[in-house]
Amino acid sequence: MADFMTPEQRSAHMSKIRSKDTKPELKLRQVLHAAGYRYRLHDRRLPGRPDLVFPSRKKVIFVHGCFWHGHACPIGTRLPKTNRDFWAEKRQKNQDRDRRQKEELNNLGWDVFTLWECEITESGDFIEEVTRFLGTRRV
Repeated sequence: MADFMTPEQRSAHMSKIRSKDTKPELKLRQVLHAAGYRYRLHDRRLPGRPDLVFPSRKKVIFVHGCFWHGHACPIGTRLPKTNRDFWAEKRQKNQDRDRRQKEELNNLGWDVFTLWECEITESGDFIEEVTRFLGTRRV
């Protein structure tokens, strides 16, 4: 099936996709803040600029989009019908970069937790796993 957008329309559409302040990230931030956790956002001093940084705990959380980072869920395993090689390569590079950044953070003494877009649900099931990672002490 051919793309229904012109290259200019596709470019304009793709340019609006955010890397920060996504809906899943905002949902996580809202729930954690309400639970009493305090954090910093997108610390440029750390590899990969983690979405949430808990400096006193030396812990970071990344919120990854399933499609962009190739998660093993229905959204993440789906490839577009056009330009498949480009998308497969792009997602592989994202995964390689994610692995490198996690390793760099671990080497600097940081604990890393990755939360996937599909795991952040309205029911809030994800919060238990996140609070287990962060620990009970709230700063």
